[in-house]
Amino acid sequence: MTLFDGVYPFYPQQRKAAGFDIRTIIVIVVFLTLACSFLLIIPGIRGRARLYWTLRVLLSLFVGVVIVVVQFTGDWETGWVQANTSYKSFSRAQVDVDIGLHIGLAGVNVTLRGNPVHQINETINYNEHFPWNFGADYDRSYSEGLEKGLPSPILYVAEKFSSQSPCAMHRQYRIAGHYASAMLWVAFCTWIISNILFSMPVLVYGGYMLLVTGAFTIFSLLSFSTVRNSPMCLIQIGTGTLHVVYGGSFWLVLAIGLLCFVAGITIVAMHHLNLDLLKAFFDLREDKAEEYQEMPEVFINPHFVGKGLSPSQPSEINSI
Repeated sequence: MTLFDGVYPFYPQQRKAAGFDIRTIIVIVVFLTLACSFLLIIPGIRGRARLYWTLRVLLSLFVGVVIVVVQFTGDWETGWVQANTSYKSFSRAQVDVDIGLHIGLAGVNVTLRGNPVHQINETINYNEHFPWNFGADYDRSYSEGLEKGLPSPILYVAEKFSSQSPCAMHRQYRIAGHYASAMLWVAFCTWIISNILFSMPVLVYGGYMLLVTGAFTIFSLLSFSTVRNSPMCLIQIGTGTLHVVYGGSFWLVLAIGLLCFVAGITIVAMHHLNLDLLKAFFDLREDKAEEYQEMPEVFINPHFVGKGLSPSQPSEINSI
């Protein structure tokens, strides 16, 4: 077996476009279907309640879809570095590339993009995924990358997160991602309970459950942040060093947690300070009016009442 431009000829150059996971697309489609279904019935709601219903439903669906989608995204931590480095093992070819590291709850994505993309008679545009969630074998994925003959920068970065690496980052990120994911699933359950309570309606308890939802989303961030407590290994590529920072999913979960806190505190406060306004926002004023509506005056015909009474009650008929 010989080399051609530093590439083993019998290894297929497989690439995994990991920007969107299929599970992410399924979750988004499900929630978009729910949103579209609501938009179809929104014309049947009259008056100002239409605006209130739209605001409540869309915000609630947004919270739910974010809590589920971030389980499968790969940008909880991200980092990029530009370097001039070797492209393949057993090859002296040097390439100018942008190397990206995207860390999620279930694994890590390593991106290699040429600058420019076409160099040394090849298109340099890789995005490889290495899972570490429970049930997946990270070391096996790394070994498969070696067998496929992936570019050296990808294998170098992926090796830092293997279980055999002295950096010990594999165990830290795997456990932190596991607990963060568990907290988010609990937050999703409390989000469902809050919507059930709002529909019953038990508004103040729905507000309490929103506070619990916000608390568990914050707990997930704290769980993931524990990896920062231990020193990170330097990822040195050429003359550059790859540093990671919190990514879009991390900040999006933080925003959702704060939104749940603000909404929950507002609902609980309005319940104690201005219940009528809260019921108006949840379109419950008509129900309240019917609940407290006085019984209208009833006229009774003594003739028919007398026929229905027994002979032992003549005094009551006479009094009427």
